[in-house]
Formats: sequence, structure tokens, C-alpha cells
Amino acid sequence: MALKLRKPITSSLRFSSILDRSHLSSIRPVKGLVSILPKRSGRNSGGRVTARHQGGRQKRYLREIDWRRDKREMAATVLGLEYDPNRTADVALIQYSDGQRRYILAPEGLKSGDKVMAGEMAPLTLGNALPLQAIPVGTLIHNLEIIPGKGAQMVRGAGSAATITGFEESEALVKLPSGEIRRFKPTAYATIGQVGNSEWKNINFGKAGRKRLMGIRPTVRGTAQNPHSHPHGGGEGRSGEGMNPKTPWGKPARGKRTRNKSKHSNRLIIQRRK
Repeated sequence: MALKLRKPITSSLRFSSILDRSHLSSIRPVKGLVSILPKRSGRNSGGRVTARHQGGRQKRYLREIDWRRDKREMAATVLGLEYDPNRTADVALIQYSDGQRRYILAPEGLKSGDKVMAGEMAPLTLGNALPLQAIPVGTLIHNLEIIPGKGAQMVRGAGSAATITGFEESEALVKLPSGEIRRFKPTAYATIGQVGNSEWKNINFGKAGRKRLMGIRPTVRGTAQNPHSHPHGGGEGRSGEGMNPKTPWGKPARGKRTRNKSKHSNRLIIQRRK
């Protein structure tokens, strides 16, 4: 996948770029696997803003992704790759030998017509899901389970991949994309390969309107606000922060570690991310 630079016929298109999606299939989303994604614009049931900088996006259909890969030892054929507006990675539509269709994340290099499988006896090929204990050390993986059987929760973003670094007693050691080395149950499932669409991080959106269509509202600097709204606000004229950088709620914004020292998953972390 490559980036395509837009022809600068307007000022806003001068530096913008888009992804080349010529490799995606033109098939329509499977009716039983999509639903309209409700738009909450960052607000809770009372209408109050609980997540800033959200709102106003276009209508979207939510693809139901098979995070569990629980149809074991049954081969499936990749029918095609599709664009998913709800995530940075593309999705692949697969069809099992019994006729059932499902969506999975498309790893880098997966093509229409390829075969994928999940299970302990699955071969070590792209897109296959296996338990960590069946995957050799040094293999790139994604779609990693934290709790066996719950479904993939980690390493799901475009271009991301984790690496199995070894095994220690009854646990597997995995190096995550952040650089953190963490313990996992050897029975937890992961998918072989790197998540596709790795060029997504290099997109230049070009204008604010593209972000608004994605549901992302503007971010205002703290120093441009009043003292009631932000700790950095106030002052005569253009003034700096005048203090250690803080979040709008007064917490340290940079440098200070805010992770709970008694968090239950601390024992699973061997090496913190840089």
C-alpha cells in the first residue's frame, strides 16, 4: 500500500495525501455482519461531555470483527479486503468451508484467495491464529489475547506487531509495539503477521474538514483559555504556561508517571515501555 499525493487544485489539497486503496475489493459489506454505529459525540446518557474533541462525524456502519477466532481447525478462504471506517487497519472477509462468513483484521501481505485457519494445528502462515505456546520465538504477531478465550485486545492498530521473545516457566514473554515486555498465558491466542495498512500514520489530512468528517473536533491550547477552564489560562497578553505542564484537570501532563503502583497487572510487566 502506498500514499497518493492530491493534485493541488485548491489550497487545502496542496499538501494532503490519501491511501491508495486499489487493492481493496468492491464487494458490499455482508448484511448480517454490519450495523449502524450509534453516534454519541463524546456525551453520556445525561448529555454531558465526558470525552472531549468528539462529535459531528459521518454515518458509519460497524463491522463485527471476529476477535475470538473460535472456529478451530477449519480452513477459511479470503474473499476480499475491505475498508473499515471505524479502525485504522483494513478488514478481510473470510468464508469457512461450512459457508459461514466473518471479518478479521487484514495482516500485511494477505490477498484474496488465501487460506487462513485458527487452532493449535494450524500452519505458521500469515493470518492464522494459534496459541502462544505453538508459535516460535521471534515471530511477529498481532491480535493478542490478554485473557485466553476472551478475544484479542492488544496489537490491533494499523502497522503494529508484537514479538515473542521467549518462555518463562508457565508464561510467554511478548515484546509489545511500545517496547514493553509483558507476560502472557501460553494458551492465549495470537495471529501470525503484522497488521496491514502501515502507511496510515503518514497521511497528511491537509485541512480541518477531513478531521471533522471523522468526528474529531478542534483542540484549543490551554494558554489560550481562561483560568476557569484550564490551569494554563489567564494572564495579560500572550503568556506562557508559567508552571509545570498540567492537564485541564490539574494532573502533571509530561514526565511524571501516573500509573497506579498497586495495579494488578504490574506483576505481568517485566520491562516498562521507554
